[in-house]
Order: sequence, then structure tokens, then C-alpha cells
Amino acid sequence: MYNIKVNNKHGFEVDRNGDDLLVNTNVINADIKQLNNMLYHVINNNGSYNAEVVSFDIETKTASIKVNNNIYNLTAKDQFDVLLDKMGLSNLMAAKVSYIKAPMPGMVLKVLVNEGDDIKKGDNLFVLEAMKMENIIKAPADVVIKSIKIKPGDKVEKGQILILF
Repeated sequence: MYNIKVNNKHGFEVDRNGDDLLVNTNVINADIKQLNNMLYHVINNNGSYNAEVVSFDIETKTASIKVNNNIYNLTAKDQFDVLLDKMGLSNLMAAKVSYIKAPMPGMVLKVLVNEGDDIKKGDNLFVLEAMKMENIIKAPADVVIKSIKIKPGDKVEKGQILILF
């Protein structure tokens, strides 16, 4: 059983019962033909659809699928994900980051972000020179910049809070 959310709006429960595909407990009698690894042709209720898997991430259980030139973003939860949600344990692995500290003493060369910026994990935040080497400090998680405590030319000490999220 999978709970599928399409474009963060529409939810569906998808399951298999033998050879039958069930969507919200209704049997779907679609004719599905796989054309290649990423392309399918589907005939359902007298409608013809070309479905292409644009992207698929097995770890996050997400996919983007293009159906007749419309792109749909899907997220899936299996029975274990649903159970973790019910127990209130689904967000334990989410990174809780509220600031970034200087990993070493040095001098700030460049600040690459601004307050209010929406930053993704791995995006560059600032450049710190330490021991004559330039170090690009990256975001540890998806965050929004709340406050920047540094500017180019500032000398910082190890452990000093530099950016608040």
C-alpha cells in the first residue's frame, strides 16, 4: 500500500490485489505498455496518455512524471512511513539547524547570501580564509537566512555564530 500525493494537493491510496491495481479501493483496468525505461503508454476509460518519468528518487520516494506534456510531482509513503507518521516519529531524521558556526578561526572573504534568502542544503553561504586557504562554507540543510552576523573582512574565531537560520 502506498499513499501518493500529487503536486502536494491530491492524495491517493494505491495498492495491488493480485494482478489488480487499486486506487482508492477502486480497481483500475488500464492498459499500460512500457515503451522504454522511462516512457509508458496508457489507455484508460477511452483516453490515451503518454507518461514519461522525468525524475525518480528512491531514497526520498519522489518522482516527476510528464503526462501528455503536463508535469506532475509525486511523493509516496509506504505502510512504514504511514506508521511512523501515526506514531509521531516521521520527522526525527530531519535536520534541525538554527545557526552556523565558524569551523575554524579565519577571515571572511565573501558573503554569498542575504537575509531572507531561501537556501537549499549544499548551497554556498560564505568564503572563509584560514591558513592561507579559501574554504567555501555550505548550508547544512534547507533553511531560510534569518540574520547574517558577518561581513567581508571580518575576523572570526572557531565556534563563533556567523549566520542564523
